[in-house]
Formats: sequence, C-alpha cells, structure tokens
Amino acid sequence: MRGFLERHLTHDGFDVYGATAGGEALEIAEREQPELVLVGSALPDASGHELCRRLREGEPGRSWNRDVPVILLGETESDSVDRVRAFARGCDDFLAKPFDYEELVARIHAILRRTQPRRGDRLQAGEIVVDQPTRRVSVRGERVALASKEYELLVKLASEPLRVFAKEELLREVWGFRSFGRTRTLDSHASRLRRKLARPGAAEYVINEWGVGYRLLGD
Repeated sequence: MRGFLERHLTHDGFDVYGATAGGEALEIAEREQPELVLVGSALPDASGHELCRRLREGEPGRSWNRDVPVILLGETESDSVDRVRAFARGCDDFLAKPFDYEELVARIHAILRRTQPRRGDRLQAGEIVVDQPTRRVSVRGERVALASKEYELLVKLASEPLRVFAKEELLREVWGFRSFGRTRTLDSHASRLRRKLARPGAAEYVINEWGVGYRLLGD
C-alpha cells in the first residue's frame, strides 16, 4: 500500500516522503515540514492513533508543525468507534480500506485548500511564521503565545522585516497614539516580544536601532 501510494502520488505531482515506522515518520515531519501526513493504522512501533497524538502534542526539543493536517487510513474492519477515536487524537480525515485512490486524492486537495494560507494571509520572517486568519505564531514550528499588542507589533514588523520602523510610526499604527510624549509602552512590548520569540542558538529577533526604532531581523 505504501509503495502504491508513493508511486501514484508522485506521478500526480506531490513530493512524497515515505516512512516505514512511526519514529521515522516523526523524523521526516521535523526535517521536511510536510504540508500533509498520511498515516496507516498499524505501524511497527506505534499505532496510527498514537502517531497522530504525538504529532499533535509535540515533544521536547522537536520542531515539527503540530498543526500539520493528518489523514488516517483505517483498516477494513474499522467502525464508527475507530473514526471517533481517530478524530479525538487530532486527525483531520479518516478513510477506511479498501478506499478509492481518486477519492483519497480529492480529500487531500480539499484539506490543502482549507489549510494552506491565501496570499497575504501568511507572513514569514526567518524562522517566524505568522498565520493571520488564525493569529497563530510559530518559531521553528513551535507555537508562541502572544498578547494582543505583542501580536500586532509582530505583524507590523514582519510585514517588512529588514526595515527599521520609527518609534512614532509604531506607536501611531499599533497603539493609535496621536501625541507621543514620554512613554515606555513600545519598549516594554518589544522586550517581551523578543523574549517570547527567542530560541536557543537562533538569531535575535526584534532589533532595537537606538534613537530610531525597531526592526524584526538583523542584517
């Protein structure tokens, strides 16, 4: 089955990475950052349900995309309980064997249409990804929780990550200030945002150009 799917999906224009076991699949998910995962129900070292759970929950030190869409391919004898358990563990779709290949491809395309961002909806700067419709922020595939103004500041900086935005411009467009006076609002938010985006061994984000303003990426 895996060989059949690899061969035909490749022929239909997909870049396919095959794995024979759950551990190998997780390594590929981290290394290749796929747009969708097909999981068999029975693997040598894990069930399909278990692999789906691990993909969703993530693991310390691992950086795969925990929101990657997953289609679970169930066994012939799969019933409604198997489907419910699969969805409870985070799969996006469930298809029991034997299935029609063309139906599988149609479901793959349907999921990708729903999950892939429209042009302008996704901002990427270095290893930072901002999905604007869902307001999800990730660094190296790891979700980052931001407060409302921290998120708005990041979106502004990520729109032109190498540009230095003047403090007055950021205060006006992110906070709506009309007169500025003496305020530490921007500096305190920028500092918190920098700490939340920081990752060991990674470049520093949110660069302070003293006396001018901020930019997201260094040279």
